Amino acid sequence: MKMEVYEKACSYICRTYGVREEYPWPRFPDNRVYRDPESGKWFALFMNVERSRLGLAGDGPVPVVTLKADADFIMLAAGKDGILPAYHMNRRHWISLLLDGSVTEDNIFACIDRSWQLVTDTPSRRIYEAVKKIPRGQVATYSQIAAMAGNPRMSRAVGNALHHNPDPLHIPCHRVVNASGALSGAFAFEGPDEQAERLRAEGVEVKDGRVDLSRYQMQTRQQQ
Repeated sequence: MKMEVYEKACSYICRTYGVREEYPWPRFPDNRVYRDPESGKWFALFMNVERSRLGLAGDGPVPVVTLKADADFIMLAAGKDGILPAYHMNRRHWISLLLDGSVTEDNIFACIDRSWQLVTDTPSRRIYEAVKKIPRGQVATYSQIAAMAGNPRMSRAVGNALHHNPDPLHIPCHRVVNASGALSGAFAFEGPDEQAERLRAEGVEVKDGRVDLSRYQMQTRQQQ
């Protein structure tokens, strides 16, 4: 039962987030970690820990997963059956879950999801996710993307993030224009006409380096 829950939790991470486990400690070959591929930060640490070190009754090791958590969740959850203060991590930001059947699989998976979100939530990633929402045949302004990413004042950060677009195939930064509909030009693309050509291929009319926002601007909740 213990190892079944342990392996199910690990399998959930691999299946949901497409990351593989790492085994960084030769002395503890069964202990594994999972990282955000972009930042390299851990979001899950699986270990077998002696019960006495966790303040639990009985002898022998028990499998646990240590996950990132926000302060409010830690305050509410720590101390409940199977949920403990973090082992070997900062207890203000991490929490440990017993993988011995004390915590339901759904709750384990939900805590894993929360940990992933906390570790991977960065302004750049929010910007890229916002840009992915621009439909084909439409454009959005830098300020729109900034608002969708959670901070209407970070238009400049949008420009910087798109200039370092890590995945142009899936992050369509050519659909982002300035407040007057003007294109970025050669600064952000492979040649002065590249952005215009990509937009035209998607049915967006470009005249004199501009897009008519009244026709092609994507509508967001903030505008509705």
